[in-house]
Order: sequence, then C-alpha cells, then structure tokens
Amino acid sequence: MAAPFTRVCRPLWRIITTTTLNKGARNISSSRQQWSAQNVKTAVAASPWALHGAVCLQRLPVVSQDRSPIEEEFMELMHQMELERSLLSDHELRLLEDAARMSRKQEEDYDSDEEDEDYRDKEIVTAQDLEDTWEQKLKQFQPAPRSQGVDKKDMGSSELCLADSLILLVKKDVGSQKLWLLPQIQWQMGETLRQTAERALASLPGADLKATFLGNAPCGFYKYKYPKDIQKEDSVGAKVFFFKAVLSGHKHLPLEKNSFAWVKKDELQDFLKPEYLKQVRRFIMAL
Repeated sequence: MAAPFTRVCRPLWRIITTTTLNKGARNISSSRQQWSAQNVKTAVAASPWALHGAVCLQRLPVVSQDRSPIEEEFMELMHQMELERSLLSDHELRLLEDAARMSRKQEEDYDSDEEDEDYRDKEIVTAQDLEDTWEQKLKQFQPAPRSQGVDKKDMGSSELCLADSLILLVKKDVGSQKLWLLPQIQWQMGETLRQTAERALASLPGADLKATFLGNAPCGFYKYKYPKDIQKEDSVGAKVFFFKAVLSGHKHLPLEKNSFAWVKKDELQDFLKPEYLKQVRRFIMAL
C-alpha cells in the first residue's frame, strides 16, 4: 500500500521544490538589481568627478576635392592611354559612314538610285548635326557651384569648405573662462552615456541638428579638473566620454554669434587646449 502513496508524493515534492527555487531566484535577482542601483547612486554621490557625455559631430565632404597637379597629369595620361587602346564607338563609326557617303556624292559617276533604301528620299541627320545640337545644349548647361557663397569668416555655417570634413565646436563657460569644446552635457541618473551625448546635441541653443551616431560605445575619454575658484570637496572635475556622429540634416537657423564653429581637423589647434586636443585627435579621421 506504500507504493501508490510514494508515486503521488514525488511529483508534489518536485513541484514544491521548483516553486521554492523560482521564488528564491527572483528574490536574488531583485536584490541584485536593488543593490546595483544603490551602488550606482552611492558611487555617483561619493565621486568628486562629474560624468559628461560629449559628441564629435562631423559634417562629411559634400563635393570632391580639387585635384592636385600630379593627379591632373595622371588623369590626362590615363585618358590618353584609354583613347589609344579603345575601339571606335557607334557614334565614331557613324561619322566615318557619313564621310564616306558625302565623298561618294561628290564623285562624277554618283548614282542616287544605288543609295541605300534607308537614306533614299529621307532627310538625313548626320552625326555632325547631332554633335552641333549637343554642343548647343552643353553651352546652356550650368554646373552646380562648388561653394555656397558663404562668408569664409562665418565659422558658424556648415556650408563652408564643402570639399572637406568639418567638426562642430561650441563655446562653453568653464569657471570664469570661455573655452571651445565639443558639445557636452552632464550625465543624468537613468540614462546611458550615448543618450547623454544625444541630449548634448539636442540642447544646443538655436540649432536643429540631425545626426547619425556611430555605435553605442565611447570612442574617447578625457578627464580635467575645474578651475580652483569653482572646485569643491565633492566636485573636483569632470570625466568626459566622447561619441562619434555624422551630420545627416539641419535647418538654417540663426545661431548665436561666436558660439558655434565648424572647423577642419588641421584648424582644431587654433581653438582647443593642447591636452584636450591631444585626446580629440585620437579618434578624428580626416575623411
């Protein structure tokens, strides 16, 4: 009589054990999350360093760069080699055919009845006539300008230097100083560093910039101390994490004068501090 009782009790024991283990696992997971959140809050509150997210926003080249003298010579050489090795095109064959027909018409024994049926009693449009028509259309064509007519001194316009890659800088108040930096803002509880960098770009006054961020991980890091006049025991400096982004669109809005600058990579040394510039140059590519 003991066997049936044993068969019934074993599944019940397994159910009770599984339920207890699941509850224990959920309690441990919940405790870990609470402990992790508390640790983050404690670490942020205890650290004298403020976390910042920054964005390195690049406007990629819009037009191709002007060719150098050696590139011009090489291009002419390649065109000459291609011309010498190429076969005649259909248009060039038609030019030869038209020339042969004209020469036949000038002969004394020319007989129009022997002319090909495709050309008999029809108005013939020669290849030369087509070339003349194309030449007139070419004279009417106006290529797009390689510059937008923007004043070169207007560093706040992204329409400068269309053949080069530009980087956005903003002027920030750091203590009593005004410094040129990449757009940055302080991290807030509950957001990722990338979200902080996105907020830094969205919070720029008077700018409506759309960007494509390249990844979720920072591409660079910089740590600096605040000026002594604003240092406190619980606020020594900032740790900045940089994220890369590419400008994908913007509206031409009036920006605050001398607060924004689009600069080339080789112009960064005129704006950034040496130590800051050293870190920024590590992840900026001259595209």
